[in-house]
Amino acid sequence: MSGEASFGPWQQRAYDQTVAALDAGRLGHGLLICGPAGLGKHALAMRLATHVLGQGPDAAARARSAQLIAAGTHPDLHVVSFIPNRTGDKLRTEIIIEQIREVSQKLALTPQYGVAQVVIIDPADAINRAACNALLKTLEEPAPGRYLWLLSAEPARLPATIRSRCQRLELKLPPRQEALDWLHAQGFAATAAQEALDAARGHPGLAAQWLRDDGLALRRQVAADLEQLAAGRAGAVELATRWTGDEHADARLRHAADLVLAQASGGLTEPARLHKLAVWFDAANRTRDLLRTTVRADLAVAELLLAWRDGDRPVRKGDTR
Repeated sequence: MSGEASFGPWQQRAYDQTVAALDAGRLGHGLLICGPAGLGKHALAMRLATHVLGQGPDAAARARSAQLIAAGTHPDLHVVSFIPNRTGDKLRTEIIIEQIREVSQKLALTPQYGVAQVVIIDPADAINRAACNALLKTLEEPAPGRYLWLLSAEPARLPATIRSRCQRLELKLPPRQEALDWLHAQGFAATAAQEALDAARGHPGLAAQWLRDDGLALRRQVAADLEQLAAGRAGAVELATRWTGDEHADARLRHAADLVLAQASGGLTEPARLHKLAVWFDAANRTRDLLRTTVRADLAVAELLLAWRDGDRPVRKGDTR
């Protein structure tokens, strides 16, 4: 979720809280912005950066700063994310030590616009061990006017030493009516918004993404695929090839895990089957992680689907939530 138009009320509350802390001098060097993926952590961080770096001497200076941030060319804003690998044919799956060292070197310099420097690391939970050690040193040596903001959907993956040196700003799922109102404001019809929000278990950003990208149709197809597989009417290897044959592999696995979670939460599942569902749910999420590595995606997904078939755990027909 990105863009000014899509800024949600849950983001606005977090923004107002953080700006109040900034203006009162209560915001430290390190900030961990966390919460479910898709709730707009990056958009929030960019708006906060605009506030911090846009405090120029006059309106023209503030406007220029905002324009540079929007264009991605502000010299005092550094966004750290995945960079190309050595061969340049794909992005790395980790944030590496060289990137963190470069950030530390930049933070040691005087801000070019004389206000502050902001570093945004997204996703922070992708920092590898060596990079974490370098980052820890930077967090331990704060300098005035230097801000290091870590964005993470899975903050538990960060070392405790990193988390303990950051203040925490957590985005949480908003109340259902607020989420529905926001989806309506994005132009989605009421019935579709309700269906998507229910399927996304109250997550408005995810619901909006599915409504824009036909994600609910993909979800229904995943449910049908799992049902066909469990009934012996589809092959695991062929299905894995199809699931990993385009850019929607991660989304399919997320839907699959979520469908199983919904089934396990249905309240009529015996303990033994509930345990098997939980095991497969964990396996599906681990397979999602494997998609970010050099492991062959089709083989990893095939193994997962074989476990589903052999466990004989069908998803109820028509259950898309």
